Amino acid sequence: MKERKPQEILTIANHIPGSNQLSLAKYLFICAQEDNPNLHTHDIEKFIIHILERIDPTRDLHFYTNTTIDTLDYTGSDLNAGSKVAIAAAGDKRRELWREVPANFSLPRPFTNYKMVMPGVLAVAAPAYNKQAEAEISILNDYLKDANLEGLPLMVLCDDAGFTAASINNFVWVTFTRSNPSHDMHGINSFTWHKHWGCNGPIIIDARIKPHHAPR
Repeated sequence: MKERKPQEILTIANHIPGSNQLSLAKYLFICAQEDNPNLHTHDIEKFIIHILERIDPTRDLHFYTNTTIDTLDYTGSDLNAGSKVAIAAAGDKRRELWREVPANFSLPRPFTNYKMVMPGVLAVAAPAYNKQAEAEISILNDYLKDANLEGLPLMVLCDDAGFTAASINNFVWVTFTRSNPSHDMHGINSFTWHKHWGCNGPIIIDARIKPHHAPR
């Protein structure tokens, strides 16, 4: 093949959600060891950077929707219900990640406060979550749909951009414990093709605190 794709690692990705306590995970990031034999999942930032440099958001997002075994937290709409996503990336680097926000970058109101978390990841402060969430995503999409955002594969909507960007632990805590993949993952120029969802721009994870979340 001219381009190496996530083949065997998808086999492993399908195995992991059925393995003991791993079945509780909502987000699975997986890559090919041969792309960087020295990479280790314990170095969270380097691992996520490796994924973001290679991910094809039109192809590499694989959802398990409407599951009934999501008991790790309560981000789903019902008890023990939620969804999962496997994000699999393989092959050569596709992009150079932004390490700082370009001078000509901007976002529309009400998204005026944002901070880089790490290369390729932008935390965006958003209004408190309410029934206008879909409309707010549409505002972002309309504003950014023609922008060159190749170096920014992930945006995280959050309640406090400063807190989210302050450390890698804060980023992981906010992003992946306050979102339900099937409901809270969006994307710029998104599409559905033969039941497969993807996007042609940055992935957006809505990690705001929701009314149905358990009290903090």
